[in-house]
Amino acid sequence: MANLNSKNKNELFSKIMEICARNSLIITIISLLFAISFPIVFSSQYLINIAINCLMYSVLAISLNLITGFMGITSLGHAGFMGVGAYTAAILSTRYGVNFIFTSIAATIVASLFGILLGLPTLRIKGRYLAIVTLGFGEIMRIIELNWVSLTRGPMGISGIPRMSLFGVAFSKPIHKYYVILVLLIITVYIVRSLMNSRIGRAFSSIRDDEIAADAMGINVFKYKIIGFAISSGLAGLAGAYYAHYMGFIDPNAFTFDESILILSMTIMGGMASIPGSIIGASFLSILPEALRAVADYRQIVYGLLLAVIMVFKPSGLLGGYNLKHIKQRFNFEQSTKGVDNHV
Repeated sequence: MANLNSKNKNELFSKIMEICARNSLIITIISLLFAISFPIVFSSQYLINIAINCLMYSVLAISLNLITGFMGITSLGHAGFMGVGAYTAAILSTRYGVNFIFTSIAATIVASLFGILLGLPTLRIKGRYLAIVTLGFGEIMRIIELNWVSLTRGPMGISGIPRMSLFGVAFSKPIHKYYVILVLLIITVYIVRSLMNSRIGRAFSSIRDDEIAADAMGINVFKYKIIGFAISSGLAGLAGAYYAHYMGFIDPNAFTFDESILILSMTIMGGMASIPGSIIGASFLSILPEALRAVADYRQIVYGLLLAVIMVFKPSGLLGGYNLKHIKQRFNFEQSTKGVDNHV
């Protein structure tokens, strides 16, 4: 009986995914309109700040999903790349007066370079050993940020980071900052989506499914791993640059191992190799702590239990294992096949 109920639930969820796949364009437009209108409809500064966190962590979750979900490389130090981007933006803006546009570009490039430098000697390592290396990278970056006082100001952090501005117009209000991170999220989604629909994306998927087979088919596994790592770390650096200008202050405590685990939890919970899943996972885990403020003393317990329950009943994440593009193609094929059979 339990197996039957489980089968019915899976069939129901598959049916929902099929409906979403067939109407993906409509759902995308509705979601985008909702995101654009959110700070206008809900003008509370508190709600806008929560929404900003949802969008910023969505960028981080998608960037991590590029290597963890789409390539099968587990990273436990993603906050390290975010920290590289944040400190790059903070140093350039406070010491050299560089504006947000150029600090964001610089943060993305520098974080990508760090990803390449980390990947060159380590990406030939596989599995849990590579995960430990990325964990070590995150801790090394935190220690550098903590002890290189002449550059990072150490535990005192960097304060007085200028507000975001474009062509001399300062984005000081929460609604302005909301739209900036919304644009950055759209750019991130576009980059990752375009990448996964290209030859490079197919190589990523091949590496995830069977690295040995991919190598035997002539795919340069190491090269594509470097490309994926560079893009993933660069997007994390972009989110870090936004964080620095958004907060106006950064210190090493913002880029700890706990932060890396939080980003990884968002990625896994939303669904591996799923861009919508990353956004859902990031939004859920950003909103949940705020929703549990009423039970502040037990918030972490409830938070942990909810995560455990989701992982038990849906270990691949909420949208893990569902490729909307493939579902739509399969549905269209089945419909065309039925049409041919009816005609015959």
